[in-house]
Amino acid sequence: SSYRTARAGVSAVAHQLLKNEFEFEYQTKVDGEILLHLYERFGIEKMASMLDGVFAFILLDTANRKVLLGRDTYGVRPLFRLLTDDGFLAVCSEAKGLLDLKTSMSTPAKITAFLPGHFEVFDLKLTGKVESVQMDRFHCCTEEPKHAAYNILEGLGTGFELETVKSNIRILFESAVKKRLMAHRRIGCLLSGGLDSSLVAATLVKLAKEEQLPYPIQTFSIGAEDSPDVAAARKVAAHIGSEHHEVNFTPEEGICALEEVIVHLESYDITTVRASVGLYKYKKYKKTNACLLSLLNQAPSPKAAAEDSVRLLKELYLFDVLRADRTTAAHGLELRVPFLDHRFTAYYLSLPEEMRVPKDGVEKHLLREAFKGLNLIPDEILWRRKEAFSDGMTSIKKSWYSSLQEHIESEVNDSQLEKASVQFPSNPPTTKEGFFIRQIFEKHYPGRCEWTPHYWMPRWIKATDPSARTLSIYKPNKDQ
Repeated sequence: SSYRTARAGVSAVAHQLLKNEFEFEYQTKVDGEILLHLYERFGIEKMASMLDGVFAFILLDTANRKVLLGRDTYGVRPLFRLLTDDGFLAVCSEAKGLLDLKTSMSTPAKITAFLPGHFEVFDLKLTGKVESVQMDRFHCCTEEPKHAAYNILEGLGTGFELETVKSNIRILFESAVKKRLMAHRRIGCLLSGGLDSSLVAATLVKLAKEEQLPYPIQTFSIGAEDSPDVAAARKVAAHIGSEHHEVNFTPEEGICALEEVIVHLESYDITTVRASVGLYKYKKYKKTNACLLSLLNQAPSPKAAAEDSVRLLKELYLFDVLRADRTTAAHGLELRVPFLDHRFTAYYLSLPEEMRVPKDGVEKHLLREAFKGLNLIPDEILWRRKEAFSDGMTSIKKSWYSSLQEHIESEVNDSQLEKASVQFPSNPPTTKEGFFIRQIFEKHYPGRCEWTPHYWMPRWIKATDPSARTLSIYKPNKDQ
């Protein structure tokens, strides 16, 4: 073959569907092989439109002297590139892998994240010529499907009546989890006891029984003995009958792991770093994790909330998805994100804006309504208030956030913070924690501040720090 591919991952169900439909003859058992056959028969644009999963690919068309790169819709799989004016191209799944490359440029070449939902074609015959194309992945589910295998409306009810929408959400969500059930290794699930991870774990256990998997589904929670997450996860595990494991976490362990975590993340965003420490402590476990953002309670209108939802989705690769991938991949684990399934998100984004906003102060109300009365997870978990992972995993008496602030107070003084904008003129930190994290980042990646283009901060809420413990809408109920 005149084609070669690297680090590609496509939904196990999707690649089998395509293989069978077009009667491709595989030479391996690797799901990424589907790219070679699709490209050879249809070309890059149609190939990209058929992919249903998370992927980052490098495809070499040696016959036509082209290099093709692509990344999934939300950037779940990482991809970085270095491209100089004289046509030198280097690509890696981590930015740090490109730092020591020698080029003919007199100044350090810029290393950038490859944009999610894009593919690029580099023509080696015409040095430096690059064609960048955005995949149409945020389309409305009522559009004509590009391929029968991904007809979003197949098996769904039409219209926006509440019961129809709730049924469609359940169907698409279960389908999203089922796609990610196939694996060569045993599947487990991170279970924080929050809404998202509980729905994933419960659906995973249900499907595993139906598929008659030869092993029980394992669930894993991390936290202090009296943490809200650990207590909630125990209730869910008992309810769904999973093989449950608890990983102890102490603030002291978290502080010791901070520098290592920042090195893996290649980021100095406060929220991303703080929330990554707990995930990083899982180490030896394989998991299926849920990802869904919903911090839109204070949006001035349904339209504004809808627009910000899309913005957050497009920035996942800089924050939530980045931390989830890096902290798991650092230990050779594979992240799977059913809430970012293309059909599921496309359908959800197509719903009327008024249906998707929080109701009576409850975020993710429509998702909760969709699973109400099914006994899939306990009612108290279905309606449990949102609590950030980094806060929920530690003691209700003293959070990871509080312990970290105490440590940083002993490391950073007021004078250092006052001069922060001079030391770090680009994206200057405004808190001692931000200064502390930025120092560690610059120690390992000097002059690479553009890797974090801006800090994640909630909109429409007055806040100087993104910790859930400091935001009024996330304060836990007194009886939790």
